[in-house]
Amino acid sequence: MRDAFHDDLESINSSLVEMTNLVASAMARATTALLDADLQLAEGVITADETVDLLRNEIEERSFEIMARQQPVATDLRIMVTTLRIVADLERMGDLALHVAKVARRRYPGRAIPPELHSTILEMGQVAQRIVAKAGSVIASHDAALAKELESDDDSMDALHRKLFHVLLETEWTYGMEAAIDITLCGRFYERYADHAVSVAHRVIYLVTGHKP
Repeated sequence: MRDAFHDDLESINSSLVEMTNLVASAMARATTALLDADLQLAEGVITADETVDLLRNEIEERSFEIMARQQPVATDLRIMVTTLRIVADLERMGDLALHVAKVARRRYPGRAIPPELHSTILEMGQVAQRIVAKAGSVIASHDAALAKELESDDDSMDALHRKLFHVLLETEWTYGMEAAIDITLCGRFYERYADHAVSVAHRVIYLVTGHKP
């Protein structure tokens, strides 16, 4: 029974890594759609979000089934509860990529991002890719030391977020209110995406050490 239980846990952990890959791909494609005004790519991200949602439901159902069948206690119960919280973070990351894609779709055939902010949004997308890749590695390896590295990546995202507001508030803005709202929303989507990845890392640290960072 214990062997079967741990096989189940390994299978769920593999599904979490798969979910991480899905939300990483979603944000990468959403960023490209946003910067290139690529409607087809944006629509693909929006449609693919259903796959993320279905995988979340599947992981949750399997987790509840295991808890009902095995009645885990102590460390095993901590694993199950942490898994449910991680899957919620990952699903939310997928939603944030979806929101970026919707901004791209809403402004098509125009571009939501003015030329002088193109490089900043591109960099935010790159930081998002770096941080979600580490989050996937942390889930796969339960490496608490690697999990702690995500804090510095999140600091980079926060700095880029502030840079967007600097342009909006402290320069002569000529693109109108609509563009300002788009940029404010997109900046928030990227910033929250990184925050959820850090939350995943914190949950893994708790899983490994038993202590919340």
